[in-house]
Amino acid sequence: MAKIIGVIPVRMGSSRFPGKPLFPIAGMPMLEHVWHRSNFYSDWDELFLATCDIEIKEFADTKNIPCIMTSDKHKRALDRVAEAIEKSDFEISADDIVLNVQGDEPMMRPDMIEATVKPMLDDVEINGVVLSMPIMDKEQFYDPNTLKIIHNIKGDILYTSRAPIPYCKDWSLDIGAKRIYGIFGFRWNFLQKFTQIPESPLEIVESCDSNRIYDNGLTQRVALYPYVDSFAVDTPEDAEKVENYITKDPYWRKYNEQ
Repeated sequence: MAKIIGVIPVRMGSSRFPGKPLFPIAGMPMLEHVWHRSNFYSDWDELFLATCDIEIKEFADTKNIPCIMTSDKHKRALDRVAEAIEKSDFEISADDIVLNVQGDEPMMRPDMIEATVKPMLDDVEINGVVLSMPIMDKEQFYDPNTLKIIHNIKGDILYTSRAPIPYCKDWSLDIGAKRIYGIFGFRWNFLQKFTQIPESPLEIVESCDSNRIYDNGLTQRVALYPYVDSFAVDTPEDAEKVENYITKDPYWRKYNEQ
């Protein structure tokens, strides 16, 4: 049985929102929301933070959250995740599953993790999975902070973009637009292969590390998750929006009352 290892990469130096991992939402730093919600998934073999920032490591220590320090040279989250795995003291095999749970998804749900892992548990030939969610409004479709995802009929991902894709003359739900939800799954050997490939042209242009995979003739499978009110935090305005929703969420009540 493959091990399932979760890594939450976080850094303070976001260009759009500096310091956002420790930004308070409903009285709790954002990364702590992500940590608690990730912990509701029961099948982890390991779960920890990965960061290059001492402020985050010090905060994690006060909460007894495992945290591995990484280089501050990484431009992309997946490279940080791979370094953290390599620095860890547990055994990992080629076919074990590594999940990158983005630290700016404070409304993520544990069954989203289950949905991301399931394709790789069901089919050993699948090396990577990206969670996706339908885009339900025009504003999000045209927002460059929202990464859109295009896949073929089989479910293999073709491309991810900050542009509004697929093209439509007039926005409607019928185009079936989807966004990346910030949970990514990899076989460990596939993630290692990824980190050995140089940054690719479309990765750089789109500022999305998944495109390094597709630029090099590789692919991942999409994991479809139905729409729920769940918002990533890219700007201070996003944090305010999350705060308006998160206290109505059943998972928030579970860990806020601890």
